[in-house]
Amino acid sequence: MVNYFTKHRFMHKQKYSASKIFAVATSFLGLMVSGCSQQTATNAAANSDSSSTTLTTKTTEKNNVIRLGYQKGGIIPIARQRGELERQLATQNIKVEWSGPFDRCATLLSSLNGNRTDIGGCGDIPTISGIAAGQPLCIGSIQRPRPNSLGSAILVRGDSPIRKPTDLIGKKVAVNQGGAGEYLLLKVLEKENIPKEKVQRVYLSPNDAAPALYQSSVDGWAVWEPYISIAELEHKARRITTTHPAPTYGILVVRSDAAKDSPVAVKAALTGLSQDGEWLNQNTKAASDFLVKELKISDAVAKQVTKNRGSESYVFPNAQDVANLQKTADWLLEQKIIPQRVDVVKAVCPLGTTAAR
Repeated sequence: MVNYFTKHRFMHKQKYSASKIFAVATSFLGLMVSGCSQQTATNAAANSDSSSTTLTTKTTEKNNVIRLGYQKGGIIPIARQRGELERQLATQNIKVEWSGPFDRCATLLSSLNGNRTDIGGCGDIPTISGIAAGQPLCIGSIQRPRPNSLGSAILVRGDSPIRKPTDLIGKKVAVNQGGAGEYLLLKVLEKENIPKEKVQRVYLSPNDAAPALYQSSVDGWAVWEPYISIAELEHKARRITTTHPAPTYGILVVRSDAAKDSPVAVKAALTGLSQDGEWLNQNTKAASDFLVKELKISDAVAKQVTKNRGSESYVFPNAQDVANLQKTADWLLEQKIIPQRVDVVKAVCPLGTTAAR
C-alpha cells in the first residue's frame, strides 16, 4: 500500500503543485453470485420449481455479502486489521469485502452512491449533505457527540500571528465543502459572533489543505484527526480552538438498497463494528498500534490521535438522537449548505433498531 501520509508530509521549504496531490479511492466491484444447477425436468411445473430454487439461492448469496468502505482512521479499518468482525460474521454465513482507503467522506459516499460499497464511516455533516443531495443513503448506527473530544480543530501555522478565532477576520481558512470542516468553522464563527462573510472559506480536500496551510496559501485549516496530530507534531502547526462548539455525531452510513435487501447482514455488521469499538476502548494501546500500522505514522502521533478522538462507541439511534440530528440538518439548510430539508426519521435505516432508549 502506498504510504498516504508520507506522501503528504510537506515541509515549509518545499514547493508543491496541485498535480502532486494524492487521492486513494479503490473499491471492490461486483458481488460473487453463483447459481445452483437444475435437474432435467419432465414437465413445466418441475421446471418452474427448479428456477425458483435457483433464484432463491442466488438472492441468499447476494444478501450475504457486505462490502465495508473505510477511510484512513476510524473503526472500520481497525476492524479490518483485527479480523474479529470477519470471523464473527462468517459464523452467520456473511462474507465481508473491503473497499478503500478513501481520502475523505465525499469519495466514500460516492462509492456508496455508486453501489460499490454497502457500509462506511463518516461524520453527520457529510452524511446529511449526501442525503440532501439525493444520494441513496441511510443512517445505520451512530456515535454520540463527545463534548470534551479534541478530535477536531482550527489549525494555523506555528509562526502565525493568529491566536484566537477573532483573528481570522479577513483571513482564508481551508475547509471541506459541506463537511465537518466547514461546519466547525461556521459554528466557531457563530459562537464568537463573527459574521461568516468576514472569513473567506477556501474549499479544499485534506490532501490539498495540508500543503496550502504549510505554504501560506491559506491562513487556517478546519480539520479533524488524524490530520490534527500530524500537523501539530510533524509540522509545528498550532490549534486555536480546543473543543467543538457544536460536537458532531459519527455515522456508520449504509447504502439504502443494502439496508432494504440485506437487513440481517447489515445489522449484524453494524453490531460487530460496535463490539470492535468496545474492545478497543478497553485496549487503547492496541488501538494506537493499529493506527501506526494503518496510517504509517509514528507512535507519538498515533497515541495523540487515540487520546484526542476518545472512545469508539457506536449504538443504534434512539428518538433523541434523531431529534438532535434533525436540528443539525435544519441548521445546515438555514445556512444554505444543503439544497433541501432532510427528514432524519425517514433517513434512518429500516432495521427495526430505533427506539426510545
